Amino acid sequence: MYLLQHTPADLYLLVAIATVGNTLGSLTSYALGRWLHQAKSPTELLKGKENKAIELIERYGQWSLLLAWLPLIGDALPLLAGWFRFNLLLSTLLIFLGKLLRYAALSAVTLGVLQQL
Repeated sequence: MYLLQHTPADLYLLVAIATVGNTLGSLTSYALGRWLHQAKSPTELLKGKENKAIELIERYGQWSLLLAWLPLIGDALPLLAGWFRFNLLLSTLLIFLGKLLRYAALSAVTLGVLQQL
């Protein structure tokens, strides 16, 4: 947000870099989930800490990945998506979209766009 405040002209570039970087981090979790599929169950993967993530995946399936930006459960959702072997392309798209919306909203708040409405 510091860069955005000091170089607001770079808004699109900064949002794109943050979104892509964060999406790649989530895809690392996705890959770990696929890799650990044979070794551990979902509850063992999460060690009982993020039962909400399991509930979201069971209820909404792949669409729950739109919430991969959330604190606490955001890292667990891509991990579970990998474990459940969700389609990689659709998973990537949903994770990317959720994170893009997050960074767009944070940028709007940082630049005071929402205060002007």
